Amino acid sequence: MAIRLTILGSGSAGNCAYLETDQVRLLIDAGLSARQIRQRLATVARAPETLTGILITHEHSDHISGLTGLAARLDVPIYCNRLTKQAIEAQLKIVIQAQIFATGGSFEIGDVTVDTFSIPHDAYDPVGFLVRTVAGNIGFLTDLGHATKLVVERVRAANVLLLEANHDVKMLQDDPRRPWSLKQRILSRHGHLSNESAADVAEQILSPALRRLYLGHLSRDCNRPELALQAVAGRLERLGGTHVWVEPTSQNVPNATFTL
Repeated sequence: MAIRLTILGSGSAGNCAYLETDQVRLLIDAGLSARQIRQRLATVARAPETLTGILITHEHSDHISGLTGLAARLDVPIYCNRLTKQAIEAQLKIVIQAQIFATGGSFEIGDVTVDTFSIPHDAYDPVGFLVRTVAGNIGFLTDLGHATKLVVERVRAANVLLLEANHDVKMLQDDPRRPWSLKQRILSRHGHLSNESAADVAEQILSPALRRLYLGHLSRDCNRPELALQAVAGRLERLGGTHVWVEPTSQNVPNATFTL
């Protein structure tokens, strides 16, 4: 069995990843437009019509904006918790076909088991995912203000992890376009991880089993891929973690598909 992962896009304007095994084809979040999701799936010769389901971490628009054009029209099941379902329906003014999970629980879809866990972010009931398969485990951790002990424990088993590295603290503090209230929200314990905070998480989960780290949700204005790489890859290198491939994601183009 092989598991294939394509980060279709990740950033403040939209987040979406595609995961495929022998039995399932899943989106993790759908924050790009339905048209963009279709176009980017086509780059790996896939189409939304073949999806098994869509996993949703939380209801912010950069994680759900494609649902109106996908789930409603294609009747694709959406996996989310109850508060997230209610928030999506209120926000998008649609009724979704939801498979409800309890945060902290696990469920199976075909040949994968999905572990869910609570993350600290300013949404109703935000979660992270660890998708477990016989080929390996892939974690998704894109929006959180800080990494709790629970979060670290739940993603420690990941062979591949999509990890938020949202901002460089100095660039954010110096940014003239963001009001101080927004900067405070981003920097808060329910906001977003900085490059250094992402490096702290990487340090805590470093193991021989960890093979690849994708750095996600990079701010267009307050970060640079090279700064995120320097912080996270540099930290792992100093710790002897040179076996881990670290790769920034992009808002505009998919990353190359990785097969585990």
